[in-house]
Amino acid sequence: QVQLVESGGGLVQAGDSLRLSCVASGHIFSTYSMGWFRQAPGKEREFVARFKLSDGNTDYADSLKGRFTISRDNAKNTVYLQIKSLKPEDTAVYYCTARIGDYGSWSYWGQGTQVTVSS
Repeated sequence: QVQLVESGGGLVQAGDSLRLSCVASGHIFSTYSMGWFRQAPGKEREFVARFKLSDGNTDYADSLKGRFTISRDNAKNTVYLQIKSLKPEDTAVYYCTARIGDYGSWSYWGQGTQVTVSS
């Protein structure tokens, strides 16, 4: 069973930067695609970023591209989400997720890490 453990969230001020981490069990990056979602209070969970398994390239939500950067360290089985110039509307629970291939349901989820941005 794939297990995902997230960390790096916290209470920050607008304009700050954060790097969230997600450690995956086992060496799964060659088989599973990895991604990040977030869910703000009262809103639906939304896609943030992912790695494509097919070519290894990244994919971002159009509205977030530029401030968000997904990266990974294969040796450490860790995927990161760097967030720059945080805004109050970035306040949400951020989830790491994994699936087999590039399409279909995201099958595995982390517990989420809370990011709270104050003005």
